[in-house]
Amino acid sequence: MRPPASTSFSPRIRGWLLVADRMAGASIPPVRELRPGVWFWQSPHPDWNQVQWWPELVSSYGIELDQDVLLFDPLAVPEELHRRATGVVLTAPYHERDARRLGLPVYTPPADTWRDWVEKFGVDADRVRGMESDDLAWLRSGEGEGHFHGPGAWPFGITAYAGREDNDVILWLPSINAIVTGDSISDFGNGLDIQLGGRKHVTRDDVVERLRPLLDLPIELVLPAHGEPTDRGALERVLA
Repeated sequence: MRPPASTSFSPRIRGWLLVADRMAGASIPPVRELRPGVWFWQSPHPDWNQVQWWPELVSSYGIELDQDVLLFDPLAVPEELHRRATGVVLTAPYHERDARRLGLPVYTPPADTWRDWVEKFGVDADRVRGMESDDLAWLRSGEGEGHFHGPGAWPFGITAYAGREDNDVILWLPSINAIVTGDSISDFGNGLDIQLGGRKHVTRDDVVERLRPLLDLPIELVLPAHGEPTDRGALERVLA
């Protein structure tokens, strides 16, 4: 959806939108500059179908942090941002989207193990023992530069908070007073909320309690992997 006419764009972003308007089929997603150095766009996920519980359009961000331009959960990245980007940051290993194609260093939580499947989803251990996740298998095998991190301090001054699990995280970016959220806090069509995604090892109340320390941070901008960017008020309602 095209943002309202009142939205203010930098000259570079206006140029991208003009190109998008001129291309048949609008294959380049419209980009919004939320504030200087923070870009947002949505694009249809290629693996989406009617069976999925999440909307077809997923959200991606480009953010300037000091000398770096980082792509968060990137899909269909505008070429200008791709040229400037220095890294990819994922909120969850299953958000790799276009990470492999972009050819940049990837900073990400680790993929699930078979033991994680048993704990999180209650599957029979004998059915999955020894199996490995397909998520980021290419990166784990040495194709590309991968940096795997759990909750805590990440590069670029980022701090990761565990969401519904240790590898679906909320990333605190203090230099812009913003968080980038994985599925744990996203909008799947009914407003921003806690999303458990079939996990059996936690309840909604567990995740809310785990994430309440976020309210001690001077968060101004909430950037979910699914849904529109929003503000502190929306986060406060989720964690109330």
